[in-house]
Amino acid sequence: MHALTAILLAVCLITIAAFMAAAAAAKLARLDGATYPAACLRAAAAFAAFLTLVAAITGALAAVLT
Repeated sequence: MHALTAILLAVCLITIAAFMAAAAAAKLARLDGATYPAACLRAAAAFAAFLTLVAAITGALAAVLT
């Protein structure tokens, strides 16, 4: 497998996982009684937090493995 293919596949999987985390956060917020705008804000925060966590883990692994 080419390196570019592996990187693109990883980016796609991480993006899908981030969207799933955001959808779960929005659904849980709505079940908790939040309004739609508040649920969207929580979903956006979960999406950003997930991507930030992945970036931090990737940076740490890159520093360790090189």
